[in-house]
Amino acid sequence: MVHNATAAPSWPLPSPRVAQLFRRGAELALDPPGDWVEQLHSASLSGERMRPVAEDPVLAAQIRGANLANLRHWVAANLARPGERVPVDLRPELLEASRDLVRRGLDEGALDSFRNGQNTAWRRWMDICFGLTGDPAELRELLDVSSLSINTFVDDTISALSERMRAERAALTQGSHAERRAAVTLLLEGAPIGRARAEQRLRHTLSGPHTAAVLWGDASDRLEAAAEDVARAAGAAHRLTVIAGATALWVWLPVAAAPPQEELERALAAHPDARVAVGRPGTGVDGFRRSHFDAATAQRMLAASPARRCVRYGDIRLAALLSDASPQLGEFLEDTLGGLAAADPVLRETVLAYVRALGSTTRTAELCYTHRNTVVRRLARADELLPRPLAENPVDVAAALELLRWRAP
Repeated sequence: MVHNATAAPSWPLPSPRVAQLFRRGAELALDPPGDWVEQLHSASLSGERMRPVAEDPVLAAQIRGANLANLRHWVAANLARPGERVPVDLRPELLEASRDLVRRGLDEGALDSFRNGQNTAWRRWMDICFGLTGDPAELRELLDVSSLSINTFVDDTISALSERMRAERAALTQGSHAERRAAVTLLLEGAPIGRARAEQRLRHTLSGPHTAAVLWGDASDRLEAAAEDVARAAGAAHRLTVIAGATALWVWLPVAAAPPQEELERALAAHPDARVAVGRPGTGVDGFRRSHFDAATAQRMLAASPARRCVRYGDIRLAALLSDASPQLGEFLEDTLGGLAAADPVLRETVLAYVRALGSTTRTAELCYTHRNTVVRRLARADELLPRPLAENPVDVAAALELLRWRAP
């Protein structure tokens, strides 16, 4: 039976016994298993409507952060006041995610991620509830109150975030940034916007060379300094910059060559929180568009490799193509690399350098900054781990190693 509290007549509260069970369940939910958290994130980013979010590492990370913020807030609220209505808590993770969704041109439909996550969370909570009591009446009341609590909390949160997104959209429809963002969106979508009109709105010429970059990892105002250093590394006198979110910038440099990897690393040395992915150079409107999509692809690859901070699409093109080519990639890696796949990264890098050096151990030693005899020993160890000797299968091994460098652990 649900007890109606006189202090809050519009909200049914659980009986003392069920309130006790509710608090015990919240204690069990404090530290959810890692595999369940991954299921929550996967559900939140699933579906066609969420594809633009799932494919963007920055937005996807923000949704994951928002999921955990909501979960922790709901659990904490029920530890303190089990069964009472959980107030909305628009924490920075939620506000940042909602702002960036608007800045990427997405509407309130993207908040469906919380509904998808809610279904996964409900299944986990039911498992907890069934382990708390075997009494049918207690279980029925506990599930009734829980369902009302979770549904209302998600509804209230989505309503509050929708209001914030509408306000953010209204603010973005004014000023020069909105004009640049709208023009860039039209260009990237291939809309029939005239070049002269687009150039006027962007204040950036589209007829020459373009090298696009995506920077992310810190507040956009602090990323500006990193973008300036990247432009300087590329030899660009000016740049087109669009704020893609609270923690991301889209940049186009009027240069015909991507900056060298070493220069990129030097440019980021003073910006420890920034990361950058650079596309292939292109020309004209098509080059403007393609270079950005290359940079976005490189960004997704880089996001799966936390130890790296910068990458050029040209250097990971093969791995990017392979990663989208077939669902049997796991089999390819296992069949090709065998034990080498789990070996010391230094050993794998030596083998890759050896193939790139066309089988020259002397050149490999120079590339790896080590002695030739060390290279020979590492290659012998690699042959012990590989299903087939390296000399019989160098192309497949190199492709597999290149792909492995850019796959998430």
